[in-house]
Amino acid sequence: MSDTPGRKADATTAHQDLHSEHGALRGEHSGRPRDPVVKVADLAWLEFEKPDLDRAEVFARDFGFAVAARTPAALYLRGTLPGPACVVIRRGRASRFVGPAFRAAERRDLDRLARASGRPVRESAEFGGGRFVELTDPSGFPVRVVHGTEQLAALPEQQPLPLNFGPDRPRTNAPQRPPREPARVQRLGHVVLETPKFGQALDWYLDTLGLIVSDFLYLDGQRRRGPTMAFVRCDRGSVPVDHHTLAMHLGPRTGYVHSAYQVTDLDAIAAGGEYLAERGHRRSWGIGRHIQGSQLFDYWRDPDRLMVEHFADGDLFSCDTEPGWAPMSASGLAQWGPPATRDFLGAAPSPALLREVLRALRADNEIDPARLLGLMKAMKR
Repeated sequence: MSDTPGRKADATTAHQDLHSEHGALRGEHSGRPRDPVVKVADLAWLEFEKPDLDRAEVFARDFGFAVAARTPAALYLRGTLPGPACVVIRRGRASRFVGPAFRAAERRDLDRLARASGRPVRESAEFGGGRFVELTDPSGFPVRVVHGTEQLAALPEQQPLPLNFGPDRPRTNAPQRPPREPARVQRLGHVVLETPKFGQALDWYLDTLGLIVSDFLYLDGQRRRGPTMAFVRCDRGSVPVDHHTLAMHLGPRTGYVHSAYQVTDLDAIAAGGEYLAERGHRRSWGIGRHIQGSQLFDYWRDPDRLMVEHFADGDLFSCDTEPGWAPMSASGLAQWGPPATRDFLGAAPSPALLREVLRALRADNEIDPARLLGLMKAMKR
């Protein structure tokens, strides 16, 4: 039974309740830091390791990235919009996510972080250059905060198709023919992480990097125990930013869930998806439209089974929008589209998952039997 006053949890009204315009109750997490060390301006790039850079590059081009640079040890991928390379893939023994890099708004922010953390400001000798401070979040992910990296010039864009709407019909004598080609990635949008130390990690990102919460999700019947997922954005005052730059959810594993990359529009998502399928790549879930963030989405697995997302038409929030609260559920992940797959949810049983669950239950974190049962129910709801 729901512990949200004045709200029923029966199946007939469940979908309506999943829209999170509802705010916090008295005493709940504010979703805002009181006095953050800095306020980062954006997500700069994500770092991965893979044993086969050639295979990684083939998928990257099929997905719609451009290659900014390639060395024997690393592959640097970019989008069409100006800025730094948004994905760095280094040669490693296994395929894995390493960590995110955030862009500092000012050079002096690196000095603030260095004083607060005891970590040095270092010069980068890699492609793109700049300076950085490397931190470690409570989950164990290395987190770089960077400034002064090379800003790559814009590349040609995939133009949006003109659309006819009712009496507004600008397109005449011009059939729609979206090209069957990769959906050109414009930029990195967000990364989603799983952690059994959700509360600690959330507060660290807010207090250290100045991020703020757009939406909280909680387990049905457990709202008083606090949220179990947060969609977090940068705080640039009155300047609108992506609904989330980082999303985190409570779970038995510590790891990468997916990362998302903006493309032009729905036709780019759909035609780009057809191209990926023809090239033998596997869709994980899509196409649909999310609730939290409102993005049009399509999820794919790379050859090493890491999940990546094409998205378009996401929400933009200024600092004035307060966090929303909604129950966590699989059906609450989309307003329309096919049901979330077991592959997307990571819910397929396996010996490895069972070991992770047992390890988490024995460790000092936020996973306990009630939380675990609530998460399992949410993924079936």
